Amino acid sequence: MTQYILRRFLLMIPTFLGITILVFTILQLVPGGPLEQELLKAQAAMMAGGESGAGSSTSETGMVELPKESVQRLKEFYGLDKPGPVRYLIWLGIWPKEINQYHLKFEDGITEKKQRLSRRSSLTVNLINDVPSVVQLDGEKRKWKAKIINTDDKNGEKDVKIYQTAFRGIFTGYLGKSYTYAESVWTLIKERLHISAYFGLISFFLSYMVCIPLGITKALKHGSKFDAASSVIVFIGYSTPGFILGALLLVYFGGGSFWDVFPLGEFRSEDFEYFTFWEKVKDQLHHTILPVISYMVAAFATLTVLMKNSLLENLSQDYVRTAFAKGLSEKRVVFYHTVRNSLIPLATGIGGLLGVWLAGSYLIERVFNINGIGMLSYMAIIQRDYPVVMGFLVIGTIIRLIGNLISDMAYAAIDPRIRFK
Repeated sequence: MTQYILRRFLLMIPTFLGITILVFTILQLVPGGPLEQELLKAQAAMMAGGESGAGSSTSETGMVELPKESVQRLKEFYGLDKPGPVRYLIWLGIWPKEINQYHLKFEDGITEKKQRLSRRSSLTVNLINDVPSVVQLDGEKRKWKAKIINTDDKNGEKDVKIYQTAFRGIFTGYLGKSYTYAESVWTLIKERLHISAYFGLISFFLSYMVCIPLGITKALKHGSKFDAASSVIVFIGYSTPGFILGALLLVYFGGGSFWDVFPLGEFRSEDFEYFTFWEKVKDQLHHTILPVISYMVAAFATLTVLMKNSLLENLSQDYVRTAFAKGLSEKRVVFYHTVRNSLIPLATGIGGLLGVWLAGSYLIERVFNINGIGMLSYMAIIQRDYPVVMGFLVIGTIIRLIGNLISDMAYAAIDPRIRFK
């Protein structure tokens, strides 16, 4: 078993790299990224001001063109000043990332400048024969580097960037920094992960607790009125997307045109911390029921039908007829022998469903205004906050890969014929 789990973890590495390379490449190629949006905002602001501004020009199409220096600074901020493969390696944390960046302009004839770092310390930067160098500070752990990134041939000015390098990426536990919130991506996800996990785990356990008995009952009463009526309800639920059902539930039960029974979403009430213990329990349940129903609707139908069909198939097997021939009761044959074998198909999907629910749902959290990681990722996509998108991808991918391993272990636990060899 240990060797099998180790092999599965080793297989997770190329799978993880393949998924992240694909999504990272797509994000770099999709038009309308954060750099393009900032450039459009800056151009619109300059045109609204009625003047181009220092260093800017007007193109043949009448659009204001920003100075090269400003564009370069924006590229550095969004990490787009390097080739795509290098950016991906920096994101992984296996290529040094430039940090603590400063820019100095050297006019023609100037060979030395100082950059203040704090009230008590400053750096001396020399430029000799177009080769910049930095005088290292005493006690500084990281070495300062310098390079020329832009040269103005007309004025003889040179833009020198000084910086330090560090390995900061996924493999070092750093998910990046959000463009929108100016906070660590891991901090943003950590603050919201428990919210998505709360709804996801409740939906997960309720789905299996309801669907397994319901599927067994439908199989034992196959062809009855109960089976037909429940099948209608099940397939209506299967054909209804969770976020659509959520919107309908809010309209009917959230104070819309009908009944004001449940709140209009959110995780808890604003004054939740001032409630007594039982008031907190009531308020939390009040905010839980509708989102959980929306989470469960699709998986509810799938698991019920899967359980029913699997049990019907096993009831027709030879070993069941043999068990009845030996005089075993129907209850013992069904629940001790047949049900266990019928759970095998459900076990194979545990990891996938657990991964989806733990990682949150974009649209359901959006409908109910639940500030989980699904909602965070949805807003990140809208706002082109790519570090958050990639951070969510990392968390979601890891959860799903581990979920697949859980599926294998559950499969082996149910079926004694399966061995980790």
